[in-house]
Order: sequence, then structure tokens, then C-alpha cells
Amino acid sequence: MGKQPVRMKAVVYALSPFQQKVMPGLWKDFTGKIAHKISDNWISTTLLLSPLVGTYSYVQWYQEKEKMEHRY
Repeated sequence: MGKQPVRMKAVVYALSPFQQKVMPGLWKDFTGKIAHKISDNWISTTLLLSPLVGTYSYVQWYQEKEKMEHRY
């Protein structure tokens, strides 16, 4: 009375070549969805983007300063 091996059938998923609409709602009104999320969470967006923009602008300024100092 040991365990008997059971044959499992594999499930194969395929897309029809005539219907390729897998996720049509994902890209529909994408910019509107992003704008809605930003307007709902504007404080979080500001707190996220401010350090990124500040760091980027500082790096650009510093690189320009270094280039001008090593010009001659």
C-alpha cells in the first residue's frame, strides 16, 4: 500500500494569431492615469522628485565648474 505515481497533464497556454489583445486596458488612457495618480499624491511626488532634480542640477553645475577650471 505504497504511494502510486500519478500522471499529471501539462497545461499549455497559447494566444490566437488572430486576437493579440492581451492587456488592452493597460495602455488605454495611460497619460490620464498617470496625471490622476500624481494629482492625488502630489506631496509624495514632490518629496520624491525634489531631491532627484536637486541632485541632478548640482551635478550638472559641478561638472560645468570643473570643466571651466581645467580649461587652461
